[in-house]
Amino acid sequence: MECKVNRRDKEKEYEGKHNSLEDADQGKNCKSSLMTLNVGGYLYITQKQTLTKYPDTFLEGIVNGKILCPFDADGHYFIDRDGLLFRHVLNFLRNGELLLPEGFRENQLLAQEAEFFQLKGLAEEVKSRWEKEQLTSRETTFLEITDNHDRSQGLRIFCNAPDFISKIKSRIVLVSKSRLDGFPEEFSVSSNIIQFKYFIKSENGTRLVLKEDNTFVCTLETLKFEAIMMALKCGFRLLTSLDCSKGSIVHSDALHFIK
Repeated sequence: MECKVNRRDKEKEYEGKHNSLEDADQGKNCKSSLMTLNVGGYLYITQKQTLTKYPDTFLEGIVNGKILCPFDADGHYFIDRDGLLFRHVLNFLRNGELLLPEGFRENQLLAQEAEFFQLKGLAEEVKSRWEKEQLTSRETTFLEITDNHDRSQGLRIFCNAPDFISKIKSRIVLVSKSRLDGFPEEFSVSSNIIQFKYFIKSENGTRLVLKEDNTFVCTLETLKFEAIMMALKCGFRLLTSLDCSKGSIVHSDALHFIK
């Protein structure tokens, strides 16, 4: 009986050592599959299979020993390129497509990085993105603010650029007196138009903009002023000839802008 127990203990001990060796091997393999790159002073840790995703590229050449690359003081491969832009290069390798943050304006620099790293797919996507931006910048953007002084019509803001309408919505949420947690959807007609129909006149003649549930948003004059200021800030040019008898620009019935 004692002999059997000892045998079982030895088997368990062997299994434990065997599992430990397997775990150690897996740990070694995991570490050996990782690679740290120093790109222009920025450290990036990634898998070798990510860097070798596309054959005959600069990074694939480094991993597979086809290209000699210097080391930094800590033994990491050092690549003398733009360290900040390299995140977009690495994300392209990870995702297989170009995904850039909103407002990215360094297309030409990124194109140079794509060329250096010999990533044809990235270079093509950067070129396509840049051409689209150039085409968009040539298109004329129109903005029209009309005020019919009528409860059934109210204030209407039209723009053929949906991103400007989005900015106006965000601004209205900020200036709202009722602490809106989002834009009042009953005012939004489309991605190109905002129309405020629900308002009442106060005793002093000020028009109060309301939601359908009578929640106070702000005054109609405030909305017109914010739309005008946003237009000027975004580079729109006023085309309308102002009527001096109307007083300030805010009291004009119709304003036309172009960019």
